[in-house]
Amino acid sequence: MSKISIFHNPRCSKSRQTLQLLNDNGVEPEIIEYLKVGMTADTVKSLMAQLNLSPRQFMRVKETEYKEQSLGNSDITDADLIAAIVATPKLLERPIVVNGDKAAIGRPPENVLEII
Repeated sequence: MSKISIFHNPRCSKSRQTLQLLNDNGVEPEIIEYLKVGMTADTVKSLMAQLNLSPRQFMRVKETEYKEQSLGNSDITDADLIAAIVATPKLLERPIVVNGDKAAIGRPPENVLEII
């Protein structure tokens, strides 16, 4: 069985709910506090592949930083969006649970049940 990880923000209610749901189902995931440890471009690309989403599709588009950096501009490349997530991890939609080569965004938290 592969190790289950959660990209977690303890200040986010959905992230806390998702972690609790995992625990309630007997899963003790590796907790990655991505706001503290940061993210690499390779990690973001891996999450993109596992979620089958473009970077913009798992960005928090309502964050002030998204607007300030004009990331909604359709001319911005995926590489630029990935760089923005690396530079400003707060832009990453959360929580993301990873189990092997599968991943799910915990919005709602029950989404992650299909990959554990």
